[in-house]
Parts: sequence; structure tokens; C-alpha cells
Amino acid sequence: MHETSPLTNNESARRFEVTVDGKPAFINYQKQGDKTLILTHTEVDPTLEGKGVGSKLVADTLAYIDSRGMNIVSACPFVSVYIKRHPDWQRLLVEDLAED
Repeated sequence: MHETSPLTNNESARRFEVTVDGKPAFINYQKQGDKTLILTHTEVDPTLEGKGVGSKLVADTLAYIDSRGMNIVSACPFVSVYIKRHPDWQRLLVEDLAED
């Protein structure tokens, strides 16, 4: 089991962050108005890849956004694939820019 910090919204860096086993994982975003965030890039330390860290980060980020009554635009392929695999989250999508 990995030691994971709680998800934080680092507004100054415009990213949602966690630390897993002392290594950062994050999703960058841009604001579009008051109620929409464009999720632009997901990054997980290479030593953590394939261990579910990215998926948990996306799930926690979407839950955070949902709890604040906001929507997303996915410009990140990783987020777009996650939402396709978990269609309940499609309700948050305004549009999806990461389509193939």
C-alpha cells in the first residue's frame, strides 16, 4: 500500500496534487469562467506508473470538482480515457478536447 497525501487544489500552480511515497502526482488545469476547469495534463512519477496512482488521482479530482458543482473540459488524454472507462463521470463534461 502506498502512502498518499490528501488531494489538494494548488490554485497558485493551477493543479490538483497528491504525494505518493514522497513523489508528486498532479493534474494541471486552466480555469474557464467560474464553473469550468480545463484539465490539461496528468503526470505521475515514472516509478509509480502502472500502480493505479493516476486513476486514483483522476477519481479524487473529479469528486472534488463534482462536490463544488463545477464542470470540466478534458484536454488530457489520460483523463478522457478514465472518463470513457467510468461513464458516470461524463455528467461533468462540458466538452472533451482529447478525442482521437
